[in-house]
Amino acid sequence: MAAIYKEIEIDVPSDRVWEAIRDYGGIKRLVPHIECEMDGDARIITFPDGRVAREVLVGIDDEHRRLVYAEPSGRFLTRNGAMQVLRIDDGRCRLVWTNDLLPDQFAGMVAKNMDRGLLTMKRSLEEMKVGAEGGQI
Repeated sequence: MAAIYKEIEIDVPSDRVWEAIRDYGGIKRLVPHIECEMDGDARIITFPDGRVAREVLVGIDDEHRRLVYAEPSGRFLTRNGAMQVLRIDDGRCRLVWTNDLLPDQFAGMVAKNMDRGLLTMKRSLEEMKVGAEGGQI
């Protein structure tokens, strides 16, 4: 099983980042180029390349600011993802994103997508912060 670990520092307070991450169906505000529809506890994600993924919410842990989801069908035998928000100081945090998946042959593709996704989320969150400070949001 491939295990992929990625992290990024975000210049936004951890409580605000966690609020956005835990909004499971609101992922579009973090990653604007994807489409998302909710179906019960699952979000149906449509990526720009047309791939559709059904990601089932496994759990939200507010105490540890950790969200876990799974993609039990599609091209993967199994894929489990988790995002956790860790406080650095009053104005910064670290977003940690992990994915465990089979088959291993998809690890490179998933790792690249995670890199792009983290940069997009960082940009979106930091832009929201600037907008909020300027009274635009």
